[in-house]
Formats: sequence, structure tokens, C-alpha cells
Amino acid sequence: QLQTLEQEEQECLELRPYPTEKRTHMVSHQHGMTVTKTLQEGEVEPQCQSFSYSRAKLRGLLLEGASLLLLRVLARRQTMPLDLVFPAIDTEGDLCTSSY
Repeated sequence: QLQTLEQEEQECLELRPYPTEKRTHMVSHQHGMTVTKTLQEGEVEPQCQSFSYSRAKLRGLLLEGASLLLLRVLARRQTMPLDLVFPAIDTEGDLCTSSY
């Protein structure tokens, strides 16, 4: 039984004259998961947004690391179950589904 405890994503765009950095930090806790998004454009003060999801909404959640592991297992077994769908979190930190 695998569980994501913490995950951080960072994206940097070197656009002139204002480079942009976007970070998403996810932390699992007793009641679910907290997602914190930070956006820094140029020298302006970073914009932060934080929100949480309950454990019930995240049941079966498949984040990036777990998705890679699942793909490796499926490739090794050389089989693909029908209708394989998991809850996921997109690049904006919103709940979505991931289908294989």
C-alpha cells in the first residue's frame, strides 16, 4: 500500500523581461491533503494560495510518483485492465481524473 506523504513541483519560465516561477507543494496530513500554490512573476511579491482536500475526496488518489510506479508495473505485467481511472490533482491543484 503506497501513499504520497509530500510532493513538490517547480516550473520556471525564462521569459523576458519577467521570468516566472510556479511551485506546487502538497502535504498529506491526518485529515487529507493541503495544496499550496506559489506564483512569482519577475520581481513582484509572490502570490500564494492554499487549500485542502479531505481524505474521502482523495480515496485512491494517484499523484505523479505513484503514476510512474503504476505504469512500470503494468508494463512489466504486459497487461492493461479495462477502465483504469484514478482521482488525480492537475497542474493547477484541482481534483481531476487520470485514465489509462
